[in-house]
Amino acid sequence: MPSNPPLHRSDLAALAGFRYALRKFLRFSKELLATEGQITVEQYEALLALRVSDSAKGMQVGQLSERLQVRHHTTVALTNKLMDRGLVSKRRAPGDRRQVYVRLTAAGTQLIDRLAIQHRREIGLRSGEMITVLQRLRDDK
Repeated sequence: MPSNPPLHRSDLAALAGFRYALRKFLRFSKELLATEGQITVEQYEALLALRVSDSAKGMQVGQLSERLQVRHHTTVALTNKLMDRGLVSKRRAPGDRRQVYVRLTAAGTQLIDRLAIQHRREIGLRSGEMITVLQRLRDDK
């Protein structure tokens, strides 16, 4: 088994810098989602995954669970809340009633598009800082 080279102060500084930049972005995101969308980070991630889904039927709950890296029952609860808000719809597959598809509604599409624009803008503002520390981590092999 190959041994890992020791970490230097610059490695730790780059790791800390990356985590700091990431935390600042995540704080921005959480605050934006709460104030502008009245949704949680997890709900935003679900809406975003649904928005980029290639299927006209939407995504199966199991697929969405994988995308979000959460358990099936967590995705069911999450999508139920989004459905209550009119942001997604659910439909059982005609051939297999166990399969449930989740799809964005028009309101969900409008919300995710509006929030994603603001996220993209913020990433643009913060990307230089993140790229610098990521390059430092990549180059310090």
